[in-house]
Amino acid sequence: MIRHIEVTQPQLKNLIQNQKVTLAGNSSLKIYGALSCSSGKRMRKENRVFFENETEAIHLGFRPCSHCMHDIYLIWKALHSCYFI
Repeated sequence: MIRHIEVTQPQLKNLIQNQKVTLAGNSSLKIYGALSCSSGKRMRKENRVFFENETEAIHLGFRPCSHCMHDIYLIWKALHSCYFI
């Protein structure tokens, strides 16, 4: 995981071009999604983190974004739902 505040714009651009960064996340909400997600672009720089892949994000306890990764989010939600009777 790479924190946005710890890299410069040229470094980040290089990481994206070399596919060392493919996803972004919100460290306070523990949500990850596509770099192009409109929800992700609105978050504060201090909360933005980057991941190389989904495995890394999931391993660190992040969940998929319900906007840009809707299908994957629905699967995650079904697997993590608890029903109390």
